[in-house]
Amino acid sequence: MCGLSREKIERVVVRGAYWVGDAVMTIPALRELRRVLPEAQLTLATRAGAAPVLAEGAIVDDILVSDTKGPEWKRPFIQAQEWRRRRFDLAILFQNAFAPALISFMARVPQRLGYATQGRGLLLTYPQPSPLWRNERHESFYYLNLIAGLERLLDGSSKILDRDPVFGLNVGDERKRAAQALLRARGLREGQLLIALCPGSINSRAKRWPAERFAALADKLITHLRAGVVLIGSPAELAVSEEVTRQMRQTPITLTGETDLAEAVAVLSIADLLVTNDTGPAHIAAALDRPTIVIFGPTNPLTTRPYSKSAEIIRQPPDCAPCMLRDCPIDDRCMTAISPDAVFDRAVEVLEKSKAGVLPLVEIT
Repeated sequence: MCGLSREKIERVVVRGAYWVGDAVMTIPALRELRRVLPEAQLTLATRAGAAPVLAEGAIVDDILVSDTKGPEWKRPFIQAQEWRRRRFDLAILFQNAFAPALISFMARVPQRLGYATQGRGLLLTYPQPSPLWRNERHESFYYLNLIAGLERLLDGSSKILDRDPVFGLNVGDERKRAAQALLRARGLREGQLLIALCPGSINSRAKRWPAERFAALADKLITHLRAGVVLIGSPAELAVSEEVTRQMRQTPITLTGETDLAEAVAVLSIADLLVTNDTGPAHIAAALDRPTIVIFGPTNPLTTRPYSKSAEIIRQPPDCAPCMLRDCPIDDRCMTAISPDAVFDRAVEVLEKSKAGVLPLVEIT
């Protein structure tokens, strides 16, 4: 007989995904968790880098930053101390790694639910088998499946996996105004079309569309659409943005490495379009319901594409794609098969659809 009951679950800790894109894909599961346990205090334990994505969403009550300093071997013990101090009743582990299960066990969280991966099943009170369909459905369902398991333990059944995931990130008006002021200070004109480009990718060089192609696309967007083009990304992606800028004839607005994640999210919330590699901003913009084009190469769009009607993918997969490799061992053919003209044409189509009209293209002779 299951020992779980809503009356005994007052404080819940969720060990969240650490990469920004993965963090966005957990939003539907967090929303369902709020529905399943409406009276519980929900704490999300995640890295500082991912926290701003969810800070304004009113999905969780508290965010516990897990960026513990000190020797790596000591960090789980420090985090377990903090979890134990907070006296959580239930831990839900979105991460598959061994450490989160160890932390929840050492913290003496009485109820611990997660996937029985990496030999950690004995540390969990409710180990869940990894679903057979994992590589056949969007990644957001992988996280939703854990909440469906919780609901089955509580109520005997669940229909969570029968519904479409609900993302719905929001940015407040004050942050939007701050983003507009930042862009105006960098040269964006009032009423000018704003197109964001994200040419980097932190965790995979193979996912990067070549810098010279981003440069050619940016030039076309500026010359033919009179758009303001802003380059975004983390400090680790600055070199890529600088390479794009060096190869351009026109001048973009470069914010790569100059904004924190919360500011970048606000910029995306007012953009007319984002063109990006398969990386975190793709999921953020789509969750904000902003028009988004994602250039796919080595990764599987079935499982990792932004799950939104406002997002489209563009790809020309060779026989070797998707390979899921971080570095291409041959010639990056899945990315070089996509031309700047093809992406520009798709951008015009997406913008016309979002604005319900024909864009005035400027002919350059």
